[in-house]
Amino acid sequence: MNMEKCDNYVEIEKNLSGVGLHIGIVMSRFNIDVCEGLLSACACTLRKHGVADGDITLASVPGALEIPLVLQKMAKSGKFDALIALGAVIRGETYHFELVANESGNGVTRVALDSGMPIANAILTTEDDDQALARMSEKGSEAALAAIEMANLLKQL
Repeated sequence: MNMEKCDNYVEIEKNLSGVGLHIGIVMSRFNIDVCEGLLSACACTLRKHGVADGDITLASVPGALEIPLVLQKMAKSGKFDALIALGAVIRGETYHFELVANESGNGVTRVALDSGMPIANAILTTEDDDQALARMSEKGSEAALAAIEMANLLKQL
């Protein structure tokens, strides 16, 4: 197959500078040890990339199902460049895990699309506590980087 190479496009470079960005974080208090681990990694990464302490706002909620409503309120406020959802849904013995995992994820996505606000979804869905604890630092950090990158990308578009 003969493929013609075309380089006639403008590429927007990835920008991970958080200087001047205002970031809102909504964190669930359910499975608090995991959520605090997510928050610690997230906040450290935000700071490392230049987001000032005073430009990070944290709101905590009872559980993952409450996260989308607070994200929606923050998105509508006009105070933030990006938002981050932090939570941990760990499988139990009932169907409730599927309900919470699915509905919280759908809610976060809906808020992002309806508001046009970039939202990094770091609501872990794991089989057990060990999986959640093993993933919390990496996922918290990844959420911070995604929020910064997406905020900068949308500003450039």
